[in-house]
Amino acid sequence: MTVLGHPRSWSCQCLPVLILLLGAGHGPGVEGVTHYKPGDPVILYVNKVGPYHNPQETYHYYQLPVCCPEKIRHKSLSLGEVLDGDRMAESLYEIRFRENVEKRTLCHLQLSPPQVEQLRQAIEELYYFEFVVDDLPIRGFVGYMEESGFLPHSHKIGLWTHLDFHLEFHGDRIIFANVSVRDVKPHSLDGLRSDEFLGLTHTYSVRWSETSVERRSDRRRGDDGGFFPRTLEIHWLSIINSMVLVFLLVGFVAVILMRVLRNDLARYNLDEETSSGGSSDDFDQGDNGWKIIHTDVFRFPPYRGLLCAVLGVGAQFLALGTGIIVMALLGMFNVHRHGAINSAAILLYALTCCISGYVSSHFYRQIGGERWVWNIILTTSLFSGFPLTVIGGIFGKNNASPFDAPCRTKNIAREIPPQPWYKSTVIHMTVGGFLPFSAISVELYYIFATVWGREQYTLYGILFFVFAILLSVGACISIALTYFQLSGEDYRWWWRSVLSVGSTGLFIFLYSVFYYARRSNMSGAVQTVEFFGYSLLTGYVFFLMLGTISFFSSLKFIRYIYVNLKMD
Repeated sequence: MTVLGHPRSWSCQCLPVLILLLGAGHGPGVEGVTHYKPGDPVILYVNKVGPYHNPQETYHYYQLPVCCPEKIRHKSLSLGEVLDGDRMAESLYEIRFRENVEKRTLCHLQLSPPQVEQLRQAIEELYYFEFVVDDLPIRGFVGYMEESGFLPHSHKIGLWTHLDFHLEFHGDRIIFANVSVRDVKPHSLDGLRSDEFLGLTHTYSVRWSETSVERRSDRRRGDDGGFFPRTLEIHWLSIINSMVLVFLLVGFVAVILMRVLRNDLARYNLDEETSSGGSSDDFDQGDNGWKIIHTDVFRFPPYRGLLCAVLGVGAQFLALGTGIIVMALLGMFNVHRHGAINSAAILLYALTCCISGYVSSHFYRQIGGERWVWNIILTTSLFSGFPLTVIGGIFGKNNASPFDAPCRTKNIAREIPPQPWYKSTVIHMTVGGFLPFSAISVELYYIFATVWGREQYTLYGILFFVFAILLSVGACISIALTYFQLSGEDYRWWWRSVLSVGSTGLFIFLYSVFYYARRSNMSGAVQTVEFFGYSLLTGYVFFLMLGTISFFSSLKFIRYIYVNLKMD
């Protein structure tokens, strides 16, 4: 419900949504704080207001009938702050470093009946405000609402007209900032006539105190007064579940490599020695399994340009996700600086575009592609591209070596026998997508709660561990499914390997549907389109990323088994 009389404005999330699913939220890091002298002015910026239970609906603070300067001067924002939905402007609050203020008048207001109704609706929807002092966010509620009793029922609404600012300093730096209305009585908005004007006087106080904490990141989580819930703790059940799944899958793949393949290689190589006097065609007719398709398994697939483009963009997102998480682990993001991770994500995305161009062009030339310019254009079209994609593509083309398949490919493709239902593409996509998704499903809730909710994610060590688990499970599942496919004498593994584990992106999108319906408070057409639009984009990115891991794992596995096979 719009209460401000203006079109809704929404917090831009775009690429950071994808990055937050790989490295969510803000983390502690190196700080860029300002140094003050006693008496120096400290600028307080007003930022935004919005419903407490709907984090994605925010408005400019001055869209409410509040104390506002005659000429609004906005702060110059960084790209990360813009993506974070910030819209900061200078306020009328006069704050000086280490100088206390007791109940100073901010402004006098004469509110019209529509403005009073606007404030009343904002209070009923639990609107909160966000101010910023020296890159420290401080938050509080616009007003007070109390409902009690059933018979008789009472409904009281009040507006906070006085704010107490509490700031802590260490030396010449501000370490902590908060706002409180603990000892303040709200101004009642009840009992007003529909045509009655309301006169208000807004005041504020400022109290400074010294702290022994030297850095902002040294403060314990939740020291902001607990305005937003702090529920993201280490969730051992999710970690143990993921570890068990990884150990089972790695053990399963190891059994395939150490037992099944050893038996296969011993049998095939023995048969090759005993039938060395005959032709290879006679051997093909008398045997079955994955060896019989050795002349077709490295036959290049259709739509090779599109395949290489998918692998290139997927490799870029692998590098991007790993880079963001590693940077967070190294403490390169300031928890108190608005939009720090968003700015880093955009910059790192632009720089890693060269990876997508290099991988795509390099592999395209390896498998015999000739239209490398068209391949680079296709690569840039799969996701928003930058000029570095072209530079990477040129280097990849020039450094490409022959594919060097361990088996010769015949001119005529072998007929593929009918496959049982459990070896179909749909079943492989279901199995290959569900298992990696199940390994991260619990962690996924906390990431969604960070991106679309109020929680703050700082468990980057756990996130890095889960990210490694996701990639490991995807690689292991891909190898196992590829082995089963080749055992059925089906050599069309190229696209199948991408689709099987890449389908994890579909499961992530389905989870987003569940989250929207059961875990969020979002509503309205605009928010629905925004949420599902970014969810589709996120699922698409995970398809590209995990499809790339799956493909190169299968390629490495296939090279291994056919290199160790004795053939004429």
